[in-house]
Amino acid sequence: MPHLFEYAKSAQLESEVPLDFSILGDVGEFVPEMSVTHIKVTQDRQYFILDINDKMNFFVVGIICTFLQFSCQKSPSHQTLLPNILVVEVDGSLGQQPLNCLVSAEELMRRDDKGQDIFWKKNGVEDTQRGNSYTITLEDSLGGGNYTCHNKDGSLLNYTVVLIQEDQTKMRKILVKTEEEDYLKCSAQNYNGEFGCSWTWHRSRIGKVTFIRARRLEDGDTQCSVDTSGQHWTCSSSHRNFSCSVDRTGNQISCLDEQHCPYAEESQQIHITVYVKTELFLVENYSKHFHLSAIVKPDKVEISKINATMIKWTYPSSWSSPYSYFPLTFQITQLRRGCKRCGNPCTDSKAIKTLTVHSTDICSFEVKRKAKTVCVRAKDALCDSQWSEWSHFRLKRNKDNKKNKHKRQHYRNRE
Repeated sequence: MPHLFEYAKSAQLESEVPLDFSILGDVGEFVPEMSVTHIKVTQDRQYFILDINDKMNFFVVGIICTFLQFSCQKSPSHQTLLPNILVVEVDGSLGQQPLNCLVSAEELMRRDDKGQDIFWKKNGVEDTQRGNSYTITLEDSLGGGNYTCHNKDGSLLNYTVVLIQEDQTKMRKILVKTEEEDYLKCSAQNYNGEFGCSWTWHRSRIGKVTFIRARRLEDGDTQCSVDTSGQHWTCSSSHRNFSCSVDRTGNQISCLDEQHCPYAEESQQIHITVYVKTELFLVENYSKHFHLSAIVKPDKVEISKINATMIKWTYPSSWSSPYSYFPLTFQITQLRRGCKRCGNPCTDSKAIKTLTVHSTDICSFEVKRKAKTVCVRAKDALCDSQWSEWSHFRLKRNKDNKKNKHKRQHYRNRE
């Protein structure tokens, strides 16, 4: 009778379905009495041994069929974010992901039961699978969870958090963006190496940050770790260290390039990647590349009054110094109406006139007589970066003049 392996090859030609027969090995070496008359492979990738020699043990047939079935299932790609966090990429097809409770073979062999009494739980619910190995069935975005393995007495041996990552080319499900902005919105107050990134959650999903990676593109291999709180991250390479923290709202992070020199030319971009997950163990990652000069956005300037016709403003206290090396450009707008009911009079009102000035020190400005509100904002004078938010100052001189006029008239009438 022809060998099983030969029939498998012919079945592949008949079905035109690519198969992996390496897992079969030389079956004849183990079951020399076995002979097969026909093998058929269906289009749903299932194998059927139709006619088998009577000498063939039925138990062996089951094992071989199992091997054949496993060999045609797709093995998903995966990556380890942290020692106990595994990200498995899925594309909608059926797949399997193996887990091991005890990784060390020596540790497994030291056990009296050789691992046979180990039992597993998924999200706290006991499963029927036993032993050191566990197989996760992956279908669509299902299969994620917290997998724990236990001794016979229930004590914990190990755990693995499995996160499912769908095809990144499809529509994202956890964060949202507008047409003008990316998923991550990043900015820096100055050139000291600090920056922050924020995002907007999808209204129907509750998520949290599960991993952060920050590096310069020149850094090469970067290792990231998190503290026990799960809120503070450190990413280290041979060149530099980044530290990042998640704020209490969970909507943004703040990071620091600890080796950044504000006076040197910034040759390499920063690469930030944030992994976020849902309660159903679905994970997505979002990345952004930038130079600090492209995202720098000064804080609001401080405006004060000198006299009835003059105001002054100063550089934001958080801006890099000396100001001669990090100069700002200022934009001044004068408004004829105060617009008390406006959320921001600088954006909701029509300006009398808008001016742009350059200064490396405290600035003073003479206000037009008809102006009731003055607005000032700033940006880096040497880079095409973002403007700061508007600062505004309401002038009360007209009201004061009217009060003084009434007082003078009152005194005259008394005389």
